[in-house]
Amino acid sequence: MTILIKISIAIVVTVIVAQLISRALAAYFKSATRKLKVDETSYSVVRRLIIVTIYIIGAIVVISLIPGLPDLVYAVAVSAGIAAIVIGLAAQQTLSNLFSGISIVFSRPFRVGDVVEIGNEYGTVEDITLQHTVIRTWQNKRQIIPNSRISADTIINWTIGDLTVLWKVDFGISYDSDIDLARSIILDEINKHPDVMQEEDREANVLVTELGDFAVNLRTRFWVADRPTAFVTGAEIRESVKKRFDREGVEIPFPYRTVVYKKDLERAG
Repeated sequence: MTILIKISIAIVVTVIVAQLISRALAAYFKSATRKLKVDETSYSVVRRLIIVTIYIIGAIVVISLIPGLPDLVYAVAVSAGIAAIVIGLAAQQTLSNLFSGISIVFSRPFRVGDVVEIGNEYGTVEDITLQHTVIRTWQNKRQIIPNSRISADTIINWTIGDLTVLWKVDFGISYDSDIDLARSIILDEINKHPDVMQEEDREANVLVTELGDFAVNLRTRFWVADRPTAFVTGAEIRESVKKRFDREGVEIPFPYRTVVYKKDLERAG
């Protein structure tokens, strides 16, 4: 059997074995996830590490089949210190993503299926690979985020622990409007909303947060069951309060500006 045939067989066997083991592990881990009621985050990365190991072993086998190549590879590796440094610098981002992916699996700041907020992106974790994490955003788009960026960013996990959320909505009313009337309208609309929690220790409130240039700023806070519910609930309350303000004469002011022309100042002087 010629060397070329042996190399071809080794490559084909490596690819076939890797694909078969990948499919078998995927099926097994999926079944184990359902039976043991654990998340698939660790399984996913372990499967990819096993597949990478198989390909590395296959590459070593192919190299060993070529006469003189193992010695050549060793000699090149020993004498290529500068090249190794250059390659290492070029691949540092890839290695950073790899180590960050492994770190995510073991530290588990989030899992597949968790609802998270990373930077300005909010969505559900769909997959964690050795290089990146896939987030399905609220717009149903898939965002591919490098693992090294995730390790450096602040992560808000809306799934771990208590799912309930204290949500806030801000309103501005004119200085001529009645604060007590505005507060009663806001609380009335909040308490009528079906998704607002009504527990005794989680009552909604309305506070004056700022006496601004154009408006008295009010902030209401209320509890809802989870983060996805919070956004819709806040939007609906904002709309219903605006309509009540219009009916009951509570003004939401526009910014006012007083413009003084230079020539007018000269005349006044």
